[in-house]
Amino acid sequence: MLPAIEPDEPFRVEISSPEALPGLCVARFRSDARLHRSVKDRLATVSSESGSCEWWARGKTWTSRPGTLQVKLQGEVHRDLRRDGPSRFQVVLFDDALLDEARLALGRRPYVPPPRLALDEREPAGAPLARLHALLREPGADPLALQTALAEALRALVELTGGPAEPDSRRAWGVPVRRALELVRARFTEPLSLDDLAAHARLDKFHLCRAFSDHVGLPPYAYVTHLRVARAQGLLVRGVPPSEVAARVGFCDQSQLNRHFKRIVGLTPGQYARSARHTTRAAARGSDGGRGRRPARAAAGRPAH
Repeated sequence: MLPAIEPDEPFRVEISSPEALPGLCVARFRSDARLHRSVKDRLATVSSESGSCEWWARGKTWTSRPGTLQVKLQGEVHRDLRRDGPSRFQVVLFDDALLDEARLALGRRPYVPPPRLALDEREPAGAPLARLHALLREPGADPLALQTALAEALRALVELTGGPAEPDSRRAWGVPVRRALELVRARFTEPLSLDDLAAHARLDKFHLCRAFSDHVGLPPYAYVTHLRVARAQGLLVRGVPPSEVAARVGFCDQSQLNRHFKRIVGLTPGQYARSARHTTRAAARGSDGGRGRRPARAAAGRPAH
């Protein structure tokens, strides 16, 4: 990553290459109202965090603002026409080898320029790209979550820049998904990569992501996270301290456990453990049939029988 620039400087850029995602380059920009002109050596997508911009590419004018994505094509000129004040945006550049692998696995035709270069993050073509951008902004994002998001983003880009594929044989996906589930359930407390799952399932990772979500109801990384949280609940009920639970269920640290546990369960691990202890004590008091309680004092003037 480039050295940080002082916060009061009008232009700032940080560039990184995520260790879990070979072939990907991420650049984060904070810019004043200056206009940019560029030619990318790789296909790139741009997610706007603040500010709006009008820009020109392929003979048309496009608009970007928070909630939209730009698609910047390899070798094409992209020129800003107007920028409304300071802005923040993130650029993700994809090596050709990543797109070639996805195109081959998905049976897509050779590259053709997409009809649109500005996408809404909520539409089917934009949502996978938006998820990848969001995870790349998240400190300490889970490697399997990143790998799954990249595979889904590559699929979206290939569908955007290629012709129709052969129909998916979804009925045949049940067996590979069952194989993947076997591996996940056996090793969810260990680091798992999407390549590991694809190899065990004997299905390429691009089809596996969709098949897994279709059959299980969650993408692989989310399913792994739910299994880890469920195991954490059991350990907390048994009295294992929250500080030890994270490593035992496969989270990288306690902050990651806290974040996912609160999102899924609605309580922090500490709150859940205290609730479990309180429930256990209450149940124990209720099951002793009144034993151990002090006898009631006799009413005044009456002998106790």
